[in-house]
Amino acid sequence: MRILVKGKNIAATPALRQYVEKKLGKLPRYYEGITEATVTLSVEKERHIVEVTAPLNGGMLIRGEEETHDMYASIDLVVEKLERQIEKYKTKIARQIKNSSLLDLAAPAEKKTPVEEPRLVRTKRFAMKPMSIDEAILQMNLLGHDFFVFCNADTEEVNVVYLRRDGNYGLIEPIFS
Repeated sequence: MRILVKGKNIAATPALRQYVEKKLGKLPRYYEGITEATVTLSVEKERHIVEVTAPLNGGMLIRGEEETHDMYASIDLVVEKLERQIEKYKTKIARQIKNSSLLDLAAPAEKKTPVEEPRLVRTKRFAMKPMSIDEAILQMNLLGHDFFVFCNADTEEVNVVYLRRDGNYGLIEPIFS
């Protein structure tokens, strides 16, 4: 497994790299489709934050972020979170094969507390592979987000799926006039 360790406001020391590689090296044991992972270690004031993103075969992603007052504890917690996500992914795939439907598999995402003064703090760019609405819902739930932007394989347009307050899902399709 290839692991890229980056430091933000902290030097990624050989000891930290070795610890990250030791902990994340166990993930392929749970799911063989994990071949690489990107780990960002950062320090903001007294918070030690670890963010891990790993693509799974089939175009899906698992992502985890944890923060504590100790970098090693943050690494341990994020690995536990990723293990739970992998288990969840494997269960959903097994159900998908059994039921031949992804819509029954979606679980509600955690609600986040709103920020008092919203402002743009990050811009993300990502490659979009065409996928079905069911695949987009699964990807959204694996990432733990309330919405997911994707390229609809049927219409070849950019769409957004989102989690509604009633626990169901919504789809936003563009109409150009």
